[in-house]
Amino acid sequence: MPDWEAIVGERLADSSLAPEERREVVTELAGHLEEAFEQLRVEGLSEETAMELAFSQVKNWQSLRRKIQKARMEEDVMTDRVKQVWLPGFVTLFLSMMLLMAIQFFGPHPLIVSMSGWRTTAPVAVIYVPWLLSLLPIGAIGAYLAGRAGGSLRATLLSIAFPVLPYSVFSAIWIPVSLILGDHISHNTMPSALLLGPLAWVVLPGVALLAGGLPVQLLRSRRPASV
Repeated sequence: MPDWEAIVGERLADSSLAPEERREVVTELAGHLEEAFEQLRVEGLSEETAMELAFSQVKNWQSLRRKIQKARMEEDVMTDRVKQVWLPGFVTLFLSMMLLMAIQFFGPHPLIVSMSGWRTTAPVAVIYVPWLLSLLPIGAIGAYLAGRAGGSLRATLLSIAFPVLPYSVFSAIWIPVSLILGDHISHNTMPSALLLGPLAWVVLPGVALLAGGLPVQLLRSRRPASV
C-alpha cells in the first residue's frame, strides 16, 4: 500500500507554505489520491496502473503548488480583512444602533434644530447628544479590535467610522435626489435640512467616533517603539 502522504509531501517539498498549512494540504491531497487509487483497485486494475491513473489527476505539480499557495494567500487576506475590518466594524455599528434605540425609547429627548421659513417653522435636524457621547467609547472599541487583529491605519479608521457609513450613503443619495426633485413635490426638503441633516448624522458622529478611537490607535502605534 503506497504511503500517499509521504509521496505527496515529497512533491510539495518546495512549497513556501507554513509547516502546519503544508501538513493540512498534504493530508487533504493524499486522501483524495488514496480514494481514487482504491476505487481503481476495486474496479480490478493492478496496483501499478491504479497508481499511475491516480497520479495522472495531477497534471503539473509545480502548477499545483502555485495554485495552493495562491489560494492560501487569498484565504489569509480574506481572513485578515474579516478580523481587521468587518468584525470590528459590525461591533461598533451594532453597539451604536443599540444605544441609539435605547436613547430613543428611554430618553432623554433629543435636541431638535428648527428653521423658520415662509409661514412655517420646521425641524431640520435631530441631535441625540447622549448618543454622540456614547460614540466615544464605541470608537475606542473599534480601534482596539482592529489594532489587536493587526489592522493597518486604513483598516482601523474604517472600523472606527463604520457606524456612520450607512448615514453617509443615505446622505449621498438623499441630497442630490432632493435637489433634483424638490420643485416637483409638494413637501420638498428645506435647503437647511440638506446641510444640517448630514451634519447631525454623519459629521458629528464621525467626529465623536474618531475622538474616541484615534487615541487608542495612537497608543497602540507607539507601544512597539517604546519596548
